Amino acid sequence: MQRICVIGGSRYFGKLLVERLQATGHRVTVINRGSTGTPAGVEHLVVDRNDEASLIAALGSRTFDVVVDQVCYTPVQAAIAARVFAGRTRRYVMTSTIEVYDPATAALPAVPAGTPVPEENADPTTWLAAMDLPWHDEAYLAAHYAEGKRQAEAVLARAGSFAFASVRSAHVLGGGAREFTGRLAHFVEHICQGAEITVHENALPTVFIHHEELADLLLWAATATDFTGPVNACSDGLLDVRDLAAIVAAQAGREPVYRVVAAGETASPFSYDRHYAMSNTRAKELGFAFSRAIDWLPGAVDETLTASATPAASAIPATPAT
Repeated sequence: MQRICVIGGSRYFGKLLVERLQATGHRVTVINRGSTGTPAGVEHLVVDRNDEASLIAALGSRTFDVVVDQVCYTPVQAAIAARVFAGRTRRYVMTSTIEVYDPATAALPAVPAGTPVPEENADPTTWLAAMDLPWHDEAYLAAHYAEGKRQAEAVLARAGSFAFASVRSAHVLGGGAREFTGRLAHFVEHICQGAEITVHENALPTVFIHHEELADLLLWAATATDFTGPVNACSDGLLDVRDLAAIVAAQAGREPVYRVVAAGETASPFSYDRHYAMSNTRAKELGFAFSRAIDWLPGAVDETLTASATPAASAIPATPAT
């Protein structure tokens, strides 16, 4: 049994992680702003992680074996966490994102299309962190999501007071209505209605992970391994937007309708004109076994079809972290 602190953990795979930590016998403390409760038996500290003094007061004398940070988006948040948890934990695991590899958001080493991107392509120990940028501004943060994650990793990697690991998640799907981003629902609704799926002319593949598999990997990263540095989390198999649409169409019994976008035009989620699909080799070498995306995607689509039994037209959802 270990003492585990989860920052966030109020929805989707974070909530599932809390449940699985508890089910496997660990003592769990959840820190969030209190928008949702926690399972019975899970300690709940209601506090804003951005308020350093309040966070210190809420923690009191508590110490943990591991902290799992689900909601660290900026270097400022990371610096607060590094100070607050110095001496309180031996290990700190941050949930990060595939977006750290997006070549449209930073000058990163080029990787040939079709070659899965390894962790060293975005090394947090060499990345610069700028605390004086307007990270508090929601619009700025939304526009610089990938850079915020890169810089947050950089701050925690250099903290020095605990072992640091980051889990860079692929695009997360599954769970029906629990998949709050609406990206899979976008495909289900458009294909069921015969509406256009907008794609790039030469759409490049990406990688996905099921929300339960990501919860399993985070559980493993927190309690069953001592690796440090970043590790990529994605199911086996590269899929492009047409592959995904074909799986949705097969489950829905419909044919997808495509339209190629003009240069600069917004395409449907998961249509990419640049390559940054991740490699999961490091996680496998460390001992984690991944599923194949094509094996669980049909079930995830069925869940979304059930949740959208009466589909209505929807706008393209904003692309979130993962």
